[in-house]
Amino acid sequence: MKLLIDENPLQLLPSLVKRVGMNGAVFLQQLHFRSLISKSEAEGHIWVYKTYSEWTEEFTFWSSNTIRRIIYDLEEKGYLISTGEYNKLKIDKTKWYRINYAKLTPDTFGSEQVDCPEPTPPPVDSGQTEVSVLGRPLLKECKENDKKKDTVEKNLDVAHFVIEYLNEQTGKQFKAQSAATKKFINGRMKEGYTQQDFVKVIDHKVKQWINNSEFQAYLRPSTLFNATNFENYLNEQLTTSQPPVTTTCSQSVELDFNAGEDVYAGSN
Repeated sequence: MKLLIDENPLQLLPSLVKRVGMNGAVFLQQLHFRSLISKSEAEGHIWVYKTYSEWTEEFTFWSSNTIRRIIYDLEEKGYLISTGEYNKLKIDKTKWYRINYAKLTPDTFGSEQVDCPEPTPPPVDSGQTEVSVLGRPLLKECKENDKKKDTVEKNLDVAHFVIEYLNEQTGKQFKAQSAATKKFINGRMKEGYTQQDFVKVIDHKVKQWINNSEFQAYLRPSTLFNATNFENYLNEQLTTSQPPVTTTCSQSVELDFNAGEDVYAGSN
């Protein structure tokens, strides 16, 4: 009876998994394999040229968002180098990837960070010690640390997706790593807004401003995602997307068409 695989297995070194995590190790190992057969060379380095859609075909067990998060995490930690500067066309958003092998040399594996270190017990002055001085349970601390880590990863995932989506819709090259950009996006998420809300605001304002030379410059994170504008733009989008209300009222209504000319574009 066969219990195991007939396909070529994914082989990973435990030391690499310990260093970058299981997902990161799988991605780097596959990128290493692709680098060995790649013919894309620039500035003395071999690169792998792929879209997110192509990465999804490569890793059929991961969603596009998961792949984006893994790539972003490896970029942040310095294990992965990526760029779009070798694309011939500005509208081409495909990225070039290579491993920072210097970061993965054996001597870099000596110092590992431990998320939940063993706590040092407080000195016991007498035969009995009050429970309150023993500190919080280690398991509880680990769970809280995991929860905080999950929140941070979720925010990074959303920020990366939102900025990539904004760049795709506008042809610009904003960086998800920007401290100011992350501050705007994290601030709106703390207020309870979702990734889909960001997409709605981007779609709405791009539709309004992309062909308007006066307002194109405002298609940027500081304008779209600051506290005041974001709420206004989202509600504006929700309002305009609703079907018109018909009425049988015979009384005429005078409309002020000048009241909404600003469309909040002046706020940064």
